[in-house]
Amino acid sequence: MPALEIVDLDAREILDSRGRPTLRVTAATGTLRAAASVPSGASTGRNEAHELRDDDPDRYDGAGVRLAAASVTGELRDLARSQPWSSLADLDRAMVDLDATVGRYRLGANAILGVSMAVSRLFAQQEKQPLWASLRLPGRAARLPVPHFNVLNGGAHADTGLAFQEFMVAPLGAPSTVEAVRAGADVYRHLRKLLAEGGHSVGLGDEGGFAPRLAQPEEALTLLVQAIKNAGYPLGDDGIALALDPAASQFRGEDGSYRIGDARLSSAELVERYCEIVRGFPVWSIEDGMAEDDDAGWRELTDRLGERVQLVGDDNFVTNAKLIRRAAARGIANAALVKPNQVGTVTETLDAIQACRDHGYTWMVSHRSGETGDDFIADLAVGTGAGQIKAGAPARGERVAKYNRLMDIETGHPGLPYGARPGSTR
Repeated sequence: MPALEIVDLDAREILDSRGRPTLRVTAATGTLRAAASVPSGASTGRNEAHELRDDDPDRYDGAGVRLAAASVTGELRDLARSQPWSSLADLDRAMVDLDATVGRYRLGANAILGVSMAVSRLFAQQEKQPLWASLRLPGRAARLPVPHFNVLNGGAHADTGLAFQEFMVAPLGAPSTVEAVRAGADVYRHLRKLLAEGGHSVGLGDEGGFAPRLAQPEEALTLLVQAIKNAGYPLGDDGIALALDPAASQFRGEDGSYRIGDARLSSAELVERYCEIVRGFPVWSIEDGMAEDDDAGWRELTDRLGERVQLVGDDNFVTNAKLIRRAAARGIANAALVKPNQVGTVTETLDAIQACRDHGYTWMVSHRSGETGDDFIADLAVGTGAGQIKAGAPARGERVAKYNRLMDIETGHPGLPYGARPGSTR
């Protein structure tokens, strides 16, 4: 395959799903053109790559991204045009070297990622492949992932008083992506009816899930179980399971205790709370169950539940291969969340996935709370054989764009397996 000769890069300031600025980057060769839009998170790990913002109080309260756009149309454009590129990895490494800061503070991780995503699409076009096929890893088969629909929002995604951030339904037992999406939409519809009948708000949080005012996570889980039953689906691995993202860093106090409602829990007490939840509800995955700096709590959680459920590191891993490898050596978690904008390039995202493979961790590809209509992560999940994706509720255009893309891939490539676990064809 000939090297890719980039002739132009452009960047525009657009709005994400929360009404905050983000970047859309366009890359072009002489005959090909591709664009990518960059998401932004609300619940962020302290080691995430740096989003470059303008800090101009007269525009978007300082959140504008004109500086990041200037990085694209200035130094990054000059770099991209300086030579033909034999691989995306070569360009990604060159951009990281050009920034020359730990965390991408000079050019901005949002600028670098936008270029990386757009150029990855150019490489796929040049190879005459769909993006997911271009992103395949050696020795790993492509797979259609189980969608994890965030149907109840709390934490940093909704001002409801509910400590846990995400309550998800995962159609593990669905025979296909199309049927999984239908199941998620069915449960979402029945949950709305259940909430309305109970006098709860049916307003939405950042990711499209309902945001009722509930005091305890068990109340939310009880509602989800009832909604699944009302929709006519079985519970658990053969039907629809539940997944949690407590985002525990968000409700840990300065004294080290975890605050859930009126309760103040130690790490050990929070672990016991999770054990009780797993005993009482069909929960198959818990993400960020402990705060990102609570290694002792993470180890205890992994010791207690690591053989029973998936324990996903997000804020503590931030899609960083080095941090994933270090955690594996310390017996922390058994899975990682994958968000390209946490680390800053597509190549580094693939490196983090390879670290998961090397240590027997599963991984779940994820959106951010501030999203766009870009469906890149759907192809990333399929191509890397993740088996799992979370992109919010089965509602709102920026969320369903990812699920619609998955259905398009399945329709166009009916031989691709569907399922959350390696070897599964469910």
